[in-house]
Amino acid sequence: MKATSHAKSVVTHMKWILCGMLPAGGLGIGLMGQVAKGQRNLNPGVIPPHARPYGLTYGEWGAQWWRWAYSFPSAQFPPLQSGEVDCSLGQSGSVWFLAGASTSTTVTRSVTIPAETALFFPLVNTIWVTYPTDPPMTIQEIRDALTFANSLITDVSCEVDGVPVKSPLNYAEQSAVFSVTLPANNIYGIDAGTSAPCVDEGFYLLLAPLARGEHTIHFTSDHVFFGTVLDITYHLTVK
Repeated sequence: MKATSHAKSVVTHMKWILCGMLPAGGLGIGLMGQVAKGQRNLNPGVIPPHARPYGLTYGEWGAQWWRWAYSFPSAQFPPLQSGEVDCSLGQSGSVWFLAGASTSTTVTRSVTIPAETALFFPLVNTIWVTYPTDPPMTIQEIRDALTFANSLITDVSCEVDGVPVKSPLNYAEQSAVFSVTLPANNIYGIDAGTSAPCVDEGFYLLLAPLARGEHTIHFTSDHVFFGTVLDITYHLTVK
């Protein structure tokens, strides 16, 4: 991790969003722990981070997750929802997305998921979004700032139906550079349009399709840099 004074100063100008925390957050330490190819999968219900599940890498799915989250106006922004949630909005294909939260919170959501659907979600993640008025920065400067901020993530955990996910910090990802299209009345309060470059780092899980019936997913994280503590519970009905 490169925690330079430049990276520290850049962080103060970042537009963070945590959605496993709108900074959705964390990395530096995590990438070194990724499961190597050929190594036994410690969590059979979780697709390993080195795979290309459903045709995309974890990093590519991370970019897709942000495009989904940012497609909503602020009032429907997935990390801000609670209670009964229509999880079908903006979803398609064999992989659906779940959200975390944008501020320190304990939140419970109830959703219905189609059978044979994998679930991709951040335990904690951070995005850099470039506004049209921002001064130019190199991609390496952006990545350095993300890594510096996200190195302070602690207490990441997840349970699926009461069974802990082993070594959740193994599930780190770095996205490629991507763009997002923000709608009117978006979470940032800026004009609708495309923002680029965007870069994401985080700890994500991709769960293999769950059996029909009732399930619970519970995940937590503590992002020390942002002072954001998350405790998220999903009650899922798979039909």
